[in-house]
Amino acid sequence: MHRSPAAMVTKPMADPNIVINTPRDPNTLSNYHNFVTRNTSAAFEIDFDKKILKGGVVLTLESLTEKETKEIILDTSFLDITDVKVDGNKVEWEVKDRIEPYGAPLAIKLTGGVAKGKTLDIAISLSTTDKCTALQWMTPAQTSNKKHPYMFSQCQAIHARSVFPCQDTPDVKSTFDFALRSPLPVLASGLPTGSKEYVAAKDGMPGTLLYTFEQKVPIPSYLFAVASGDLASASIGPRSTIWSGPEELLGCQWELEGEIEPFMTAIESVVSLPYQWTQYNCLILPPSFPYGGMENPIWTYATPSIISGDKQNVDVIAHELSHSWSGNLVSAGSWEHFWLNEGWTTYLERRIQAYVHGEAYRHFSSVIGWKALEGSIEHYGAEHPYTKLVVDLKGSDPDDAFSSIPYEKGFHALYAFELLLGKDKWDTFIPHYFETFKFKSLDSYDFKACLIDFFAGDAEAKKKLDDFDWDKLFYAPGYPPKPKFDESLVKTCYDLADKWQARIEGKDSSFEPKKTDIDSWVANQSVVFLERLEKFASKFSAADVHLLGEVYGYTTTQNIEVLSRYLGNGLRARVKETYQPTAELLGKIGRMKFVRVLFRLLEEADRDLAVKTFEQHKDFYHPICRQMIEKDLFGDDKEKK
Repeated sequence: MHRSPAAMVTKPMADPNIVINTPRDPNTLSNYHNFVTRNTSAAFEIDFDKKILKGGVVLTLESLTEKETKEIILDTSFLDITDVKVDGNKVEWEVKDRIEPYGAPLAIKLTGGVAKGKTLDIAISLSTTDKCTALQWMTPAQTSNKKHPYMFSQCQAIHARSVFPCQDTPDVKSTFDFALRSPLPVLASGLPTGSKEYVAAKDGMPGTLLYTFEQKVPIPSYLFAVASGDLASASIGPRSTIWSGPEELLGCQWELEGEIEPFMTAIESVVSLPYQWTQYNCLILPPSFPYGGMENPIWTYATPSIISGDKQNVDVIAHELSHSWSGNLVSAGSWEHFWLNEGWTTYLERRIQAYVHGEAYRHFSSVIGWKALEGSIEHYGAEHPYTKLVVDLKGSDPDDAFSSIPYEKGFHALYAFELLLGKDKWDTFIPHYFETFKFKSLDSYDFKACLIDFFAGDAEAKKKLDDFDWDKLFYAPGYPPKPKFDESLVKTCYDLADKWQARIEGKDSSFEPKKTDIDSWVANQSVVFLERLEKFASKFSAADVHLLGEVYGYTTTQNIEVLSRYLGNGLRARVKETYQPTAELLGKIGRMKFVRVLFRLLEEADRDLAVKTFEQHKDFYHPICRQMIEKDLFGDDKEKK
């Protein structure tokens, strides 16, 4: 791809004295090609009454250019900034007009130029506002024990700028330290360094404690994370703990105990690079958390939907753990190359599954993933630009392009190289890739160059890579080539679905569904079976849907992966028996994977109920999720009621 000089910026490497050029991230307003953040010190008080963080940050910036630049521009969004100082001195500063969807740039005037390699400390006093898109504040009534408020952050993709001024781009990595004061326990994306400085209750205000953390591994701004609430913890492994509300702790501990260390052993055997973050802990968030998990370093944030009482959904943790290498340690340089984070992570997650459960499970997971890919491509349309592996996000909000495509199409890109080169050869490249780019950010072209250079001395592999159609891989919309998967674990699911289809279509009335049909299955086999039924779900009668749920226990399951698919088929069949249970589920879970699909299906079946359900529960959803549902329900030519 041609890179024009105007699109080039300077990017930090692991050694802070070394820089390389890379395409500029189009989703930041900061001038990070002139200055780059080396360390971020965040000091905030968590005010549950006002629902704000109040305090400030100190950014240590290094000048990268020979030409002395006299202005620093940082990303902000809906912040209340009260003061800016440079090296302790007052300076002129201005929050400029908002530029959607990227916020309002903070311009800081310097009294003189800063020579290349010199650093500045930028101290900014601020508080967040009620328009902050990164923080969700929950009332006690929204938590499980109804006793205390709760707050957590979700900064991916470009929401860190609504918490503090920063260079909000994955192309910049900074070390962090945190000083967070709260009346309730606090977690942040660093290693705890001790709680201290208790301030007693006074004038009706609760007592607070200062919680401190440090993150010595450089991370991008979107991995800034903080949570505070009524939290308890338990050990789940030699270097892992689980955190949740006190009432849920034992169930969460049972679900994940003993699961993390085998995953770590598996991934370290593939990547050949030890875990870099010291501890791996998991915070089970309240049900409004919009994702399956968020790979915040040291503390993965996870949806409570993985706590299903059957250990059937813990592979979400395998995915988030894999991010400790792909995404966190080695990062995509912009959201246009997001597949480098999620495609690699999905690939490594499935290598873990093969290591722990056997190769057939990797293929089984890939079959499920292909179905998710179909759903995303059908939603956008096969020619939509967001179905490309490398997307153009200039002027766009990265959240609008979020789907399973970077995960699954990214996985297939990497799996294609495994098939092309042979697994043994491909496996020699994986450690090289992670060693080459650890602590750094890269784009798809860096990946291509690294792969080609690695096999330059292997004539056979070199010819295959030279003949490979890279433009098609990066820029072709729609489906990638579908490989032939081992379908041994899905065959029984397909066979049962075929029997149901023959029964529904009147071709075989002798088939009588029995609980024993699925007794030997794992939960994901029910997922595959139910997804197979989607092809003819519209032909189901109300009696058929009722029978499906009652015989196989789908109406009472606690496994949301299964329940959501069952309800989805009922909605496709326009069976009213499933409408209200869907509305009730939508009031209990905020994970977008389920919520967005079910809202779309409920709207098609009963728009009034869909709108009523959203209006009833909109304050329950995370701001990111709420915004996406609003676009689904009220976008295009649909009038908001």
